[in-house]
Amino acid sequence: MTENGGRRQAWWRGMRESVQGADTELWPEGLMEVVPDGLDREYGQFGDLYPQQQLQLQLLYGASQRAFERRTRVSARITVVRVLGNTLSDQRLREAKPNEHLTEYLDQEIADLRGRLAQDSATAVSRGLNFGLAMGSAASLALLVAPLLWGVDLLGALGVTLNCTNRWSLLGAFVCGGVGAFGAVLSVLVRLRGSADQLARRQTNGREGIVVPGQMARSMRHEGVYRVFVGWILALAVYFLLSGGIVTVFEPPATTTEICPAPGNPGSAAAGTEFWGFWCAIGFVAGFNERWAFGILSRDSTRRPGKSS
Repeated sequence: MTENGGRRQAWWRGMRESVQGADTELWPEGLMEVVPDGLDREYGQFGDLYPQQQLQLQLLYGASQRAFERRTRVSARITVVRVLGNTLSDQRLREAKPNEHLTEYLDQEIADLRGRLAQDSATAVSRGLNFGLAMGSAASLALLVAPLLWGVDLLGALGVTLNCTNRWSLLGAFVCGGVGAFGAVLSVLVRLRGSADQLARRQTNGREGIVVPGQMARSMRHEGVYRVFVGWILALAVYFLLSGGIVTVFEPPATTTEICPAPGNPGSAAAGTEFWGFWCAIGFVAGFNERWAFGILSRDSTRRPGKSS
């Protein structure tokens, strides 16, 4: 393989891992497998005196091999191995009772590892959701542009003729829906700013290690795409309700009849501008309220700390 080919492959692998996470470990290790040579007896003593800390290190070592980012996997595994090595070589381990200082050291290292892996899960959730929103936005843009460019020609090939009023009505629907999709994207980003850790805890039902971070990322990609299309549907629903006169809460400042030329009336460019502005605003507000659908975060998690309902 050429040098440029190797670089492209490494770049592509890095891009794939940044979205999907590092590859799954086919042969994960156990904590017993990284005990330094000649310290097996000390490892048994460690389990007898500090059973809780040994169990936590075992769990964290397994979780470190499932981390989303490769660097996190490497650094967390190295940390566990070094903490274990430091503990097994510590003279205080040979005491008859647990040493309070060694216990404090182990508890602090375990807490640091938990925080690092929790941040890795939050990264997986944020990255998956952001990528899903980007995919949904790209699909939304395609759905918006394709009908505007080729919709009339396609309908003409099918023998359907659209007059000026029909064209403006359809354009209003597509633009309203498209802006609603981007309103949904903004809504999700605003509500989840700084809340990725809460969302990660929700994905695991509050228990660490139940869901692999890579699976969280995939789940949130689907959630991001789903939210964009919820914005589309809400915006279209509001458009048809208002434009069809079913709901008369708002009166459009301009109608398609006022825009399109008629005998003795050349039409009004100002009315067309008002038409676009009104339906873009309606679509954005409708899409921004995609939170009416099943919430990504529960109501309690989106409230500010210390603020009662």
